[in-house]
Amino acid sequence: MRQEFIEWFIAIIIATLLYIIVTTFFFMSYTVSGDSMYPTFENGDKVIVNKMSTIHHGEVIVFKTDKKENFVKRVIGIPGDNVEYVNDVLYINGKRIAEPYLQENEIAKSNVLLTENFNITEIVGSEGQKTIPKNKYLVLGDNREISQDSRHFGLIEGSQIVGEVQVRYWPISTFHVNFSPQ
Repeated sequence: MRQEFIEWFIAIIIATLLYIIVTTFFFMSYTVSGDSMYPTFENGDKVIVNKMSTIHHGEVIVFKTDKKENFVKRVIGIPGDNVEYVNDVLYINGKRIAEPYLQENEIAKSNVLLTENFNITEIVGSEGQKTIPKNKYLVLGDNREISQDSRHFGLIEGSQIVGEVQVRYWPISTFHVNFSPQ
């Protein structure tokens, strides 16, 4: 009986340590708050964030704000990119980029443009440069008409990024993996 108790105790300690290591360094669960990423995510969706992934165009990320809040947004521009919106069309380094994740919001928009015209020089944190500075990222919500994103608070620092959203596991009926359009 004593031997069995010791084995259970050791198993619980190992499981706890593994949980702490995995959630500290590799993955975390996050609950989406708000509608800025609708229809990709809805308020209350639960997702798994990969803290080890490298960040690329079109990926959905979780990042911390100065107020210690976490936001979920889509990466539109990475360091070195020249980003511009003209008449609801995204251009990165002069190349037109399709945004299929905006289709539903494009149909339901209440303004003439879903994403107002801008270029990277107009975004806070760009320091007036034509390209995104080193270690900074341009992030936008998929629900552009209500999203508080880089158009409002500026570029985010790489150090603010928690990781990439890779799995929506709740509600189970909307389970989905990989939110990158590529």
